[in-house]
Amino acid sequence: MTGEPSYILPAELEAAGVLAPEWRKAVEAAPRHLFIPPTIWVSRPGHRGWYPLARQDDSAAWWGLVNRDGYIVTQVDDDRPAEPGVVGEYSTSSASQPSLVLRMLAELDLEPGMRVLEVGTGTGWNAALMCARLGDNAVTTVEVDGELAAAARIALGRAGFSPTVVTGDGAAGYAPGAPYDRIIATASVQAIPAAWPAQARPGGIILTPYGDAYHNDALLKLTVNDDGTASGRFVGRAAFMWLRRDRVLLGPLREYVHADDHPDRKTTELDPREVFGDPDIDFAVATRVSDVSWHRVDAADESGEFTVWLLGLSGERSWASIDFEGHSPYAVEQYGPRRLWDEIEAAYGWWIEAGRPTTDRFGLTVGPDGQHVWLNSPHNPV
Repeated sequence: MTGEPSYILPAELEAAGVLAPEWRKAVEAAPRHLFIPPTIWVSRPGHRGWYPLARQDDSAAWWGLVNRDGYIVTQVDDDRPAEPGVVGEYSTSSASQPSLVLRMLAELDLEPGMRVLEVGTGTGWNAALMCARLGDNAVTTVEVDGELAAAARIALGRAGFSPTVVTGDGAAGYAPGAPYDRIIATASVQAIPAAWPAQARPGGIILTPYGDAYHNDALLKLTVNDDGTASGRFVGRAAFMWLRRDRVLLGPLREYVHADDHPDRKTTELDPREVFGDPDIDFAVATRVSDVSWHRVDAADESGEFTVWLLGLSGERSWASIDFEGHSPYAVEQYGPRRLWDEIEAAYGWWIEAGRPTTDRFGLTVGPDGQHVWLNSPHNPV
């Protein structure tokens, strides 16, 4: 479109030091703007939800997001129409942050001659980058959403690429193309699907975002063994939307906390600022406490006071809260059969006793008996 801004993302990424030489040609060969739909979704300060932004209405804003090293929401509420006045509740697909895309591709250790399975086609840009390095015939990409898959096929073709694009459940992989040298997921999982190690070659790598409702910001790199098991470490941070089967879509607080609840009350000397919000602590606590989500609600008067809510996501309804009012002791309320704050406090204490391990000291092994997280060694399960 005449008069529109130029595509400058490659130069921006190179200037930031996140564009490795082996991926420079791929980023240039697969311009990101060819994969971004004409209407995207943006947030507004002070407002909840997602609002449509059409390229034809504000080309400068649209291009500003395309050329920025940030993610772009491309779908809300599983394809709610982008009509005037419509507000999306949940973001359900996005174009990932380019620097994160490139970091994950670097972790894959791709080499010519390898065959790769991508779970979560999304816009198709990640598949295009891999096609530029490996060739179209080496890349298979699976997308559960039929409309997203169709749009990705069009975008890939427009950019000159033709990988195998499959509409299906990425948790099942794609057996007709197996075995693969590499499997990469662009959606977060709570458990490694059995199909992924089964469809990878011995020595192959599986790279996936990993997490749960408590902490969804870890990148897991597994190597597949000769016996079909897979094991590896967490190699960084990567916050992604969920694989459909593992989604965590939380409703409003009133669905978990009722006005007529009568919680037990206690106090603690443990400062909630120490417990919540640090990625390493959150990850470690999540390995010890299951089916819990936490949320911080700041006071409206900008006093610095806040409340952390803990919500049980399975079994009988349970919740807890801890108030920060600038000094100890801190008030705690707990309701339901689970003592959620007590569980968190115990998990935090375990992390302290374990020497405050960072996330990269943890790993995961998956096999016929399921999966388990370990610390320092597969022989030391958490």
